[in-house]
Amino acid sequence: MEAVRIGCSGWSYDDWRDGAFYPPRLPPRDFLRHYAGRFDTVELNASFYRLPVRTTVERWARVVPDDFRFAVKVSRYLTHVVRLADTAEHLALLLERIEPLIAADKLGPLLWQLPPTFRRDDARLAAALDAMPTELRHAIEFRDASWFADPVLSLLEQHHVALVIGDRPEVHAFQRDELTTDFTYLRFHYGSRGRRGNYSPGELEEWAERIERMRERAEVWAYFNNDWEAFAPANARVLSDHLRVAA
Repeated sequence: MEAVRIGCSGWSYDDWRDGAFYPPRLPPRDFLRHYAGRFDTVELNASFYRLPVRTTVERWARVVPDDFRFAVKVSRYLTHVVRLADTAEHLALLLERIEPLIAADKLGPLLWQLPPTFRRDDARLAAALDAMPTELRHAIEFRDASWFADPVLSLLEQHHVALVIGDRPEVHAFQRDELTTDFTYLRFHYGSRGRRGNYSPGELEEWAERIERMRERAEVWAYFNNDWEAFAPANARVLSDHLRVAA
């Protein structure tokens, strides 16, 4: 069975304070340390909106355990504005900022989330895949139905890039659960049977069963993005319990 890492999309949310996840009066500078004592990975979402300051990244690398890993979301400028054009040039700016994570061996996959208005363009995708550094792991989240086609999945397989499996109602009709490389990347946006986006116990148990099947063939990286009301850390811990992995 391959390894499973389960965490949340980010760690600094107001709804997690005052006992919901963080102890009362815990200063924000200690949030990541506390989080990393309970999970072994996090998805860095802030990098989607702005490039992180290198000194801040150096601190992140220092305060987490050696086996902790950061998945990093690629800048929306690259995925949403220029839409994968000149990938090598724009990605180099991000890689320079997160180099302390690379140097410390604490970098997980890079997450490439495409906008729902970006329709299938095989040539542009192929050029971007060619520009992605092969020494790093990459996962792509498509949000338009046109991308879920066999030629696109073949491109991902050829470049050893993971297809992100996104759990949100608007993609259920076309999302495919294909494993295109030796790891898979799951994003839990919000539950459909729990209250207000919380995942129900039944949903989490069903996902645990699916992940058990996936890990027979691939390493699994899974993140909860339903951060409001501290649903994400609670759901991540329950899923971890089902799979008997660290949380």
